[in-house]
Amino acid sequence: MDNLWGIDLGGTKIEGAVLKSAGNPEVLFRDRLPTEGHKGYEHILGQIKKVVEKMESTLGYKPSKIGIATPGTLDPGLGLMKNSNSTNLNGKPLKRDLESLLGVEMFMANDANCFALAEANMGAAKENFPKAKVVFGVILGTGVGGGVVVNGKVINGLQGIGGEWGHNFLDESGGACYCGKSGCVEKILAGPALEKYYASISGQSKNMKEVYELYKGGDPYATQTMERLIHFFGLALSVVVNILDPDVIVIGGGVGNIDSIYSAGRESLKKYVFNNKLDTAVIKPKLGDSAGVFGAAFLGN
Repeated sequence: MDNLWGIDLGGTKIEGAVLKSAGNPEVLFRDRLPTEGHKGYEHILGQIKKVVEKMESTLGYKPSKIGIATPGTLDPGLGLMKNSNSTNLNGKPLKRDLESLLGVEMFMANDANCFALAEANMGAAKENFPKAKVVFGVILGTGVGGGVVVNGKVINGLQGIGGEWGHNFLDESGGACYCGKSGCVEKILAGPALEKYYASISGQSKNMKEVYELYKGGDPYATQTMERLIHFFGLALSVVVNILDPDVIVIGGGVGNIDSIYSAGRESLKKYVFNNKLDTAVIKPKLGDSAGVFGAAFLGN
């Protein structure tokens, strides 16, 4: 069987999907259960097992491998989870425990990597740039993440941190980050960081959707916030482009809904890239919330 099986382990839901094949990613199965992470690690394992059992009963066979998108990363050396905002996963041998519980080989990557993988293989990058060899997927949401896909395969890296541009240093004005450093990309470009900046100069608390609407209406504080976003978007991403030189950059997450990123943001990137022009496309995603589970399915391909 060359069906692709994937699980998206989220903070609130665990979703399973089966795709017909890599060449024809028709969805054969898709369903979800609540994660109920507050009930503990063992309960999460049980919920994943329930989803897989439902997949097996629907498809009528047991797979040899399953891909799983996780919050956080599996440390390849230790075999333990790290950097997960679902904190009861940290320090746990999730891959090993699932392989033991399910009797199936597991392929694991974080949600940003799976986003990039899905958009490269069946989403916006595949649709608009079918010959693209290098795709960088960006998450600009409550945090800042990224994933690198080369020739249809995700680059997890030696330490499992491939694509983690959100914790590169960007500017001291971002302040202290939970990672222990200061001035990280995430502390400037993530939604909460931009909202905090707007509140600090305006005295008002607004979400980024509201800030963008105010910007379009000429609000000076919103304009200042957007100018900060555009300037630092180009500066931060230029480091990635200088190193990877991707064909396509796909922008996901809530901040990625701001249209200015694809025009003024790309012009800012062009200004900072070590080249006399910028050929790299910067585009919106196609798959939305489906990217995690579809990307997970491609991990075992």
